[in-house]
Amino acid sequence: MEKLRTLFKSLLPGIFLFGFTVGTGSVTAMAKAGADYGMSLLWTIFLSCAITFFLIHLYGKYTLVSGQTALQSFRKYIHPAVGFFFIITLTAHVCGSVIGVMGILGDVCYEWSKNFIEGGIKPLYFAIFYIALVYIIFLIGKTAVFKNILAIFVGIMAICFLINFFLLMPSAKEIALGMVPNIPDSESEKSAFLVIASMVGTTVFSGLFILRTTLVKEAGWTMNDLKKQKKDALFSGFLMFVVSGSIMAAAAGTLFSKGIKLENVSEMITLLEPMAGSFAVATFTIGLIAAGLSSQFPNVALLPWLLDDYYERKPNLRRASYRIIALLISLLGLIVPVFNAKPIAVMITSQAFGALVLPATVACIIFLGQKEFLLGKYKFSNWTNFILILILIFSLIMSYMSYTSIIHSLSSL
Repeated sequence: MEKLRTLFKSLLPGIFLFGFTVGTGSVTAMAKAGADYGMSLLWTIFLSCAITFFLIHLYGKYTLVSGQTALQSFRKYIHPAVGFFFIITLTAHVCGSVIGVMGILGDVCYEWSKNFIEGGIKPLYFAIFYIALVYIIFLIGKTAVFKNILAIFVGIMAICFLINFFLLMPSAKEIALGMVPNIPDSESEKSAFLVIASMVGTTVFSGLFILRTTLVKEAGWTMNDLKKQKKDALFSGFLMFVVSGSIMAAAAGTLFSKGIKLENVSEMITLLEPMAGSFAVATFTIGLIAAGLSSQFPNVALLPWLLDDYYERKPNLRRASYRIIALLISLLGLIVPVFNAKPIAVMITSQAFGALVLPATVACIIFLGQKEFLLGKYKFSNWTNFILILILIFSLIMSYMSYTSIIHSLSSL
């Protein structure tokens, strides 16, 4: 039991990052990809998770060697404006995520509640309940409580989506072919690009790598923990691939096989039941709720964490200003149910926006990795720099796809 507890504690930072990444944004992107294009974009998930593992490990190793977090280093060794750039862009990203998360949770729970209550419970009431739940936990102000609660939701989410995978999975041949890189034929190539960009944006999220350095420093890890840090990063990346692939497979094995496109995630509730039964619908819904809450916790706390990190203060979520900030960000979750906006459009665009920030994240770690006075003998090798340059090129392509797709989507409204 003691060994199990020690193992769980050592993997907690990775579980935290996984919960942050695989929220309703990821579920939305993967489910839409599976419904619209089958398993043909599985390669995107694999490549995104591989890049995520590499960057999580590299950013974590940087902190172990230098003793500096990412934001602290950006401010000191590049320019203070670079630190503020990440604070502003990452906050904008999570604000869009909060809007989409609560919109999707409200819609899905509303559809599901129709099975138990005639007419269902309005999405607004679900959104208010979930917002209040997360905010009350935020008011406790203890990062350890956050991590433990998030780990519980992550466990529920992973189990539910894995069950769904085995219930609804497509053929092994389709899964294998999905690992071959391709852009699927589509009536609108821009739509495929937007889905790909959103899948990359929700998985290779810049906030993960920035926050990773904070978690490593807060955990008190040293170079003696390098193997532990790598194992934790690998565990996080592996979980991302398995769960994200399971969500795509569930949609591909049902909706895609019937030629049904996905416009709203809540449609999964009504469409899955006649194909897969009430048990599959229940596990999908519970998994989606757990995913939404697991990402909502760090969403509301991200800006306070970033500000404390940037100014090199001891993390303190109980500051009065932080409670106001968290409340304002939380209340954004009422936008979709109050104004009847389309949550999936908000979420896909928000996740694609994340791909726009990625090149700056990669460029900054390349710059810092050449500083011998910071890293000594651990200065990035030619091989590491080569991989980073490939990732930078990939991120620039994703940014271009994201930009053109968002412009196309907005112009068609």
